[in-house]
Amino acid sequence: MNDTPGWASPGSAPSDGQEAGVPRPAQPADDSGTPSDSPSKWSKTQPPPGQWSAPSAPGSGPVPPAPRPAPNWGGSPGPGPGGQYPGWGQPPLAAKPGVIPLRPLGVGEILDGAVSTLRAHWRTVLGVTIVVAVISQIGDILVQRYLLPEPVDVDPNASPTEALNQAVDAMQSTLLALAPSLFITIIGTLFTTAVLTVVISRSVLGRSVTLSDAWHEARPRLLQLLGLTLLLPVMGAAIVTVGILPGLLIGSGAGIALTMLGGLASVVVLIWLMVNFSLSSPALMLERQSIVASMRRSAKLVKGTWWRIFGILLLTMLLTFVVSMIIAVPFSLIAMAVDGDGLSGLLSGSGPDFGWPFLIITGIGTVISTSITLPISAGVSVLLYVDQRIRREALDLELARAAGVPGYGSERPGNDAPRG
Repeated sequence: MNDTPGWASPGSAPSDGQEAGVPRPAQPADDSGTPSDSPSKWSKTQPPPGQWSAPSAPGSGPVPPAPRPAPNWGGSPGPGPGGQYPGWGQPPLAAKPGVIPLRPLGVGEILDGAVSTLRAHWRTVLGVTIVVAVISQIGDILVQRYLLPEPVDVDPNASPTEALNQAVDAMQSTLLALAPSLFITIIGTLFTTAVLTVVISRSVLGRSVTLSDAWHEARPRLLQLLGLTLLLPVMGAAIVTVGILPGLLIGSGAGIALTMLGGLASVVVLIWLMVNFSLSSPALMLERQSIVASMRRSAKLVKGTWWRIFGILLLTMLLTFVVSMIIAVPFSLIAMAVDGDGLSGLLSGSGPDFGWPFLIITGIGTVISTSITLPISAGVSVLLYVDQRIRREALDLELARAAGVPGYGSERPGNDAPRG
């Protein structure tokens, strides 16, 4: 049966609503106009299929059939007449006003978006990262040269209890030595994260931004971002302390085993929490949330996709580590070759006494690697936040409207970046 008006396939029953007296292609009418079921009035010789056409001007032959468009197997290049996409291709591509398409993103698209932001806004990105990296590295060099205490040696022949106490003293000495450098790194990361979050959020919309504009927009959120940046390491240190403290208090062979077990458990809990709170910084900056609210927001966005976000963050860490090593290793070799005392001490087996040449050359390598890896890490974090909101809250529609993409409505005033 065919519901198309005025047509039925040969030999089929009448369509719904079609009168019985209307002749069908397989049922010609006789001279009186009444349909006849007798096939005797059909010609025995029929034209071959596909070559019959209506009569045209005298002397004209059969009209060849119009060519049919080839099926579009590899994706539709664009709408045809009437706004229809020809063939059996894929649905229309998502809008891409900036560095990412406005749809749920794959891992490669997130990494590519972070690198594309670095390329598209290299003046602004490198402007903030190089300045902050240079200042941070100068402070770190001065701390290493003048403030770091001598490392505590551990006697390998000591008893288990003495070895544990010496290991605790060495760990405390190391933490005290790393505290100034860690604080400098946190402050430097704070400024770069704040500015880069604004830059990346604008690049999603395809908009350029100057360093002064990014700083003007990020500055009101610095204190809250500082609180969040300090709260997460303090939380991590507290979790590790709680995990290893019972074993340290026991101080025997069982205490060592308990310390190792508690330390392992605390590291697992710490990783789980850090992934849950990995989107807190973009939520705080772009949604103007408080510290606690941004952490809750991050946990809500991560819920159900913990392993995916963990894998993306781990892959980003590995990539940035490889890039850092590619840059840092040659500078370290050059620094040890230039600094004769450090190289001779390293070859002799004693602790090398590195001088100013070594610190300066390695500092230059650190500045270069930081200027490349920090924007990528910040870009992945912000784009992960955008991707999760697209998947859960259809943020792509709001972003397309804010970017002025045709067909998504007019742009709302002041909607320069994703808001909650």
